Amino acid sequence: MTSSDHTPRCVGIIMDGNRRWAKERGLPTLEGHRQGGNTLERIAQAAHDAGVDTLILYAFSTENWKRSPEEVSYLLELMHTYLTDHAESLLKNGARFRVIGDRSRLPQDIQEKIDALEERTKDAEGGTIAFAVSYGGRTDLVQAVNTLIKKGVTEVSEEDISNALWTHDLPDPDLIIRTSGERRLSNFLTWNSVYAELFFTDTYWPDFSNEEFNALLAEYATRERRRGA
Repeated sequence: MTSSDHTPRCVGIIMDGNRRWAKERGLPTLEGHRQGGNTLERIAQAAHDAGVDTLILYAFSTENWKRSPEEVSYLLELMHTYLTDHAESLLKNGARFRVIGDRSRLPQDIQEKIDALEERTKDAEGGTIAFAVSYGGRTDLVQAVNTLIKKGVTEVSEEDISNALWTHDLPDPDLIIRTSGERRLSNFLTWNSVYAELFFTDTYWPDFSNEEFNALLAEYATRERRRGA
């Protein structure tokens, strides 16, 4: 799959607002996460249809481990369900599956499912769907530096750091979208986002529509990207 000059090659999405969506409707927090999972499938298909080659989805941050045990447990259960029951739908267009983040903190069964999906789709040519799970941009930078130190590197270049990051085989995002009205990146793709176009919408993630996604892509196409030149 290829992107045109006016279509971002790589889009990052901070899928925010599930809990507030549920609270405003008098629903359990967990229902917000479930509805957010449905939105994920729709938007993944919309991105593919629009010609986006790589989609990076912020699913579970390093800070999310601080949430209540009940919510963390449910999010992990939801992750397991998607890896088991919904992965085929997400990857139906021949996409490569990737997870970036500290996998060592995830349950063993989830780690095994991630490994299996990555191995099975490693040569896929229908784009890439990457999930940032147990991920933090600063944590990624720290682990990259420690990896280089262990290799005996005493002087590093930007390329060295990029190659040591969890995102080493993913392009930098051209566009980052955050839903729910917050105007910050919250430790998402800290190294990689320096020249990304940023779009913030007040829409909660469960209500984020294909139409709004495509409208943001259309606005992206109007921006002049000079990358400091």
